[in-house]
Amino acid sequence: MNVENQLAGLKNTSQSALLFEQALEVIASGVNSTARTPRSGWSPYPLFVHHGTGSRIFDVDGNEFIDYLLGLGPMLLGHRHEQATNAVIRFIRERGTVFALPVADEIELARKLISAVPSVEQMHLTNSGTEAVLYALRLARAYTRRKKIIRFEGMYHGFSDSVYWSKHPPLETAGPDSNPVPVPQGPGMPSGIENSLIILPWNDCEALDRTIRERGDEIAAVLTEPMMCNTGCILPEPGYLELMRKLTQQSEIVLIFDEVITGFRIALGGAQQYYGVTPDLTVMAKGFGGGFPVAAVGGKKAIMQLVAEGTVSMAGTYSGNGIAVSAANATLDFLMTPGIYQKLFATSGRLMRGIAEQLDSVGLHARVVGVGPLFQVWFTNSAIRNYRDAARYARKDLFRIWWEQMMKRGVLFHPDAFENLFVSFAHTEEDVERTLDAVKNALPEVKRRMG
Repeated sequence: MNVENQLAGLKNTSQSALLFEQALEVIASGVNSTARTPRSGWSPYPLFVHHGTGSRIFDVDGNEFIDYLLGLGPMLLGHRHEQATNAVIRFIRERGTVFALPVADEIELARKLISAVPSVEQMHLTNSGTEAVLYALRLARAYTRRKKIIRFEGMYHGFSDSVYWSKHPPLETAGPDSNPVPVPQGPGMPSGIENSLIILPWNDCEALDRTIRERGDEIAAVLTEPMMCNTGCILPEPGYLELMRKLTQQSEIVLIFDEVITGFRIALGGAQQYYGVTPDLTVMAKGFGGGFPVAAVGGKKAIMQLVAEGTVSMAGTYSGNGIAVSAANATLDFLMTPGIYQKLFATSGRLMRGIAEQLDSVGLHARVVGVGPLFQVWFTNSAIRNYRDAARYARKDLFRIWWEQMMKRGVLFHPDAFENLFVSFAHTEEDVERTLDAVKNALPEVKRRMG
């Protein structure tokens, strides 16, 4: 193991190394998601997990970590949350899993989602955020009878061909700052899809206004995260989401919020509740499943009725399966408990403030940016307003050093500065204290190696 700049300081990762060698023989890339590969930061190999409990995970070599990775977001309640876990076990033991027919529990779940999320008048379950985005775009095109989609450079909306573009494109091929061009995430995309996409910079009111004024009658939807969460954490500037809502309404464009990450995390009603901006359609996943795979698309009844009429087909053998529905019902019951979000924000707020204070105390140019239990640390002295700012000014090398030093001290998050740190309802004041102690001890090494 190269302890100089890889998994430095962990007492042992030999079993992870061995398992990764074995996995490479039978699994393409050795893992089942690009986000777990060495090229995504988990070098020279990812840690193989043995189990998770609450706010902690344990790898196969016995290393214990306070977990701020949280499965890239789904573990909002923490690992093996009793309420969600027991609901799933009970459903399987007493009733089954998949029937290709509905169960009454789906109605209960739909009512909870509609009650929680401001934009949702009707909804439809899917299995993943990728599926939900695909269906949301199909609904928007059918509803408006237009073809083009505005999406924002640096955002990720799943891996379907129609949107897997301009996530983190090389700047030399991505066009001018004010007028980006679509760049595929990789080869294999069918030709012509780029003609359906209009790529815009995030937080640029002028570019959004100009594009909709000039091309509004071509545009079916504006697809956006209400907070950019797939290039680190970049918040909408004051008035930006409000302008987006105003412009789309004026041109009868469907506004789609991708709340796969923000939904149920920064408020019960998601970022749309937090910011007070209501889209036409919302994509939801991760946060409301208690760690089980479930997603949904919902919104205005007039749009969702296209499914009821048979104009738009939404299918899926596993959509609405008993495991997902029982987990989601139990999770939403927990999330609807009065006062719990205030406690979550207090815990995460203390962590964010503590990290910022430690950074300031050692004189490092860095910014802690986020909302409640969702944030990132930018090692930079420049404002990060959009993807290109992050690509140009964020010190990924310093973030990597910080990640290594925090891993060494038993704190886990994603090694890529373009991901996020997540806080769960299971994190405690003790976790925060231990994390801040680790930050205090890690930052001098970051400063020493900053160059």
